[in-house]
Amino acid sequence: MKLIIPMAGRGTRVRPHSHTVPKPLLPVAGTMIIERLVETFIRTLDRKIEEIVYILGPDFGQDIKDQLTAMSDRHDAKTTFRVQFPALGTAHAVACANEDLEGEVIVAFADTLFDSKEKFDLDGADSVIWLKKVEDPSRFGVAVHEGEKITGFVEKPEEFISDLAIIGVYYFKDGAELKRQVNRVMDDGLKGPGGEYFLTAALDNMINEGKVFKIATVDEWLDCGTLPAWLETTGEIVAKENPTFNASKFPGSEIIPPVFIAEGVNIESSKIGPHVSIEEGTTIKNSTIKNSIIRDNAVLDNVETEGSTIGAHTSLKNVKGKVDVGDHSNLEIE
Repeated sequence: MKLIIPMAGRGTRVRPHSHTVPKPLLPVAGTMIIERLVETFIRTLDRKIEEIVYILGPDFGQDIKDQLTAMSDRHDAKTTFRVQFPALGTAHAVACANEDLEGEVIVAFADTLFDSKEKFDLDGADSVIWLKKVEDPSRFGVAVHEGEKITGFVEKPEEFISDLAIIGVYYFKDGAELKRQVNRVMDDGLKGPGGEYFLTAALDNMINEGKVFKIATVDEWLDCGTLPAWLETTGEIVAKENPTFNASKFPGSEIIPPVFIAEGVNIESSKIGPHVSIEEGTTIKNSTIKNSIIRDNAVLDNVETEGSTIGAHTSLKNVKGKVDVGDHSNLEIE
């Protein structure tokens, strides 16, 4: 099975962090967003992912490709790269992988995480759509269904028609059929809002042609698409996983779980937690940190903050209050 991951966007809603790192490569409690997505598929599917096709933007450098290749290698999958430029919508993104659309295919957009206690059943359908029951379906694209069979899709319905939101994960039994349908959307000029080509238009065509679509409901759906969402999701994952740590490594400091503390972190005379994620190589002194993300190799001295996101190789001194600071920054308050 192939896993197609469109990730050409630069993640403007998580700036300043996406200036240097594509959003799917940002960490959530020590693991990249995109790797958590892949690990979930490995855990919840009864099929092996043999190849991962990453659809990148034209300016993604070799260092990013190297990280993605290493991740694929860790999970015994082949790596393929394709480029989307310009970005003309979700159907166009999938079409950028035309050469790879054959056999069984999963398409997963890389700014959400999900989980399920049960394995997903992909048999007996031409397509399976991952869905989550939501309180306010008017904010999402939803699937209209009769029992387990999907009969149509509605984007942000003004009146209640379904409370099962599309989370951005799709299985197709026949990649060649998906290829035909996404190219048909573009050939026919079926543009949606913003002049973009949407994957849901291809799905509608498939349903109209009698293809069988089945529901896969998830237990958990977490967004990483904005700074507040990334921070909230990290806090929820840290609480769920409740990583262990050796408090004796940090004498003179108070660590309040749940927290994620990577290897090689130095904490002195500080109060850390709850809901804090600290990546490897970071040093924190004389500080109080709550509900925050601190990326690798940062240095914090005399910092009091809550609800902050602090980039890699960044130095903060005498900072009080909430901040969002990108990589390789230096902020010192006199």
